[in-house]
Amino acid sequence: MAEPLRLTVIICAYTLERWPDVRAAVESVQRQSRPPDEVILVSDHNEDLLVRARAAFPSVTCLPSTGPQGLSGARTTGVDAATGDVVAFLDDDAAADSDWAARLLEAYVDPSVLGVGGAVVPAWRAPRPAWFPEEFLWVVGCSYEGQPRTRAEVRNPIGANMSFRREVFAVAGGFDSSVGRLGKDTAGCEETEFSIRVRRTHPHSCILIEPSAICRHTVTADRVTRRYFRRRCRGEGRSKAVVSRLARGGPALTAERTYVRRTLPAGVLRGLRDLRRGDRAGAARSWAIVEGTVLTAGSYVITRVRLAGSGRGRS
Repeated sequence: MAEPLRLTVIICAYTLERWPDVRAAVESVQRQSRPPDEVILVSDHNEDLLVRARAAFPSVTCLPSTGPQGLSGARTTGVDAATGDVVAFLDDDAAADSDWAARLLEAYVDPSVLGVGGAVVPAWRAPRPAWFPEEFLWVVGCSYEGQPRTRAEVRNPIGANMSFRREVFAVAGGFDSSVGRLGKDTAGCEETEFSIRVRRTHPHSCILIEPSAICRHTVTADRVTRRYFRRRCRGEGRSKAVVSRLARGGPALTAERTYVRRTLPAGVLRGLRDLRRGDRAGAARSWAIVEGTVLTAGSYVITRVRLAGSGRGRS
């Protein structure tokens, strides 16, 4: 009988402004029905946060990031220190359900599975705007309409709730800081680029989504404005352009093409149907889908042109 997999959970934090959320994230991990074998909190170049974390969480390994400032460098620092067979990542403003760890680990029974992500449910700190469509919940870092509702293979998990076998980092390397998030910046997609790299170095492997492995992701009032929605869409377009360059095409945008061709048109039609049924916000949701698509695609194209013009787009 195979030995049980050891689990390391990594939480990366960068600001004391989120301290209540950081505490909630750590406590949710400590309350797991299947406790992790190791919990690591990485402070992203914030000494005050590190000191406070070490005092508050004596059973947690609290480390300073040794990489470039930003989420990618902090995550890679955590991986370098991890000893578990599986390394799970939970955002500092997310809280895991009590069976989160157990659900993630269940999917690793198949040795070809190298990564598993879970569902990310929004925890609204302000009323959700009626115009905010399900198809764009990725704007606030959450699972969105169009993702699988049962366990299925995916290109990459959502970064707020994901895990990988630790051994893949030795071959594929760490997270690329050129696409990682820095503070409150709206860029990201480091998990997308990393997952593509994992699949290239392990061509017969797979990455799964396990929707029953749930975390609750805090959505603050500043993230439910149209201004943030637009800024986040533009940031996503820039990030996808960089990922596409790093991945040299191929699988970089396969998921997005399906999303644009199927999920978004269906969302626009659903909003219009809701309008006909008397829901005036249906039209606003349809428009948000159109606007978000145009902003994201436009930012992607502009960034690709800039990268090519600067010579960085050359392979």
